[in-house]
Amino acid sequence: MMFPARLDLLRRDQGERSLVTLCGDIGPATAPLLRAALERCLLDGATVIDVDLTLVGSCDARGLNVLLTAARRAGRAHATLRLHHPCAQIARLLTVTGSAPRLLAAPGTRVPQVRFESPAGAGARAPREPARRRERPVLKDGIRLRRLTRWQAEAAREDIADLAAESLTGASATVCHDREDFLRRLTVSAHHPGFALLVAETTLLVGCAFGFPVGPDDRARPGFVGVLQESVQRSTARSRFVVLTQVVAHPHAQQRDIARRLQQRLLTELDAPLGVALFHPADSAGQAAFASWGWQNMGEFVGLPGAVAPCVLILPREGVPSAVR
Repeated sequence: MMFPARLDLLRRDQGERSLVTLCGDIGPATAPLLRAALERCLLDGATVIDVDLTLVGSCDARGLNVLLTAARRAGRAHATLRLHHPCAQIARLLTVTGSAPRLLAAPGTRVPQVRFESPAGAGARAPREPARRRERPVLKDGIRLRRLTRWQAEAAREDIADLAAESLTGASATVCHDREDFLRRLTVSAHHPGFALLVAETTLLVGCAFGFPVGPDDRARPGFVGVLQESVQRSTARSRFVVLTQVVAHPHAQQRDIARRLQQRLLTELDAPLGVALFHPADSAGQAAFASWGWQNMGEFVGLPGAVAPCVLILPREGVPSAVR
């Protein structure tokens, strides 16, 4: 008989330092628990996160990805994540993947020991109740929006792709495909004149939006952009707009507010009265997400270059009257 994988977790805080002690195995069923715990440490303001692996029997590739992502995000928040006392299997995994220098604590670094104890001193282990955490809810005013330069956007592309992948659901193969598609669209969009990328962040990256402006002068451009400019102007009486290639907001209580603020800020940054987004007609999930953020579906635009007539959604900038006919 096989038992489901289990991962017990204890956290102790000392000032801005968090010690996370794990007991069990890190795999498909338990990696989300570890990801949430490490993200919580960063949200609570930890600048050093020590992860004690003494009682961890194994870690797979998904668990390693959680640790690498957490370490990368910690670095962006000027914090540090360090692994201590890995078992032989985990040590080999870190060595083979080249992850050891990024994750392992320096030899000789000591961390306090936290023990798991059963209530009667025998039998199945039962973790102690975790210490009360410093609750720091993510408030509206705690979310910062900033525009990245092209160099900063290139440096942050992997973190942004991680955010996009984590905001998706489905099989891992689908997520991988969507992640690659996201990076492709980011690269293509970045080559357009006037490209802009905004991120929303607390101590973590929680959202992003990027796109490029289109104006009256683009009508004469050959190919897709020129035809799109003419079609949008004919349908909305707006000659200037921004093509929002992507809006991503991490799924939590403030997802809608984050998406709204990113969209409107991007329109303001590029001084455009209208946002335009294009979707494959079969992408009902994407259209529904944008509709929940205030976008209006104009239907399929026939005549645009491509094998399929895309659905076009529009979003007027707040404070600028809509001119949709």
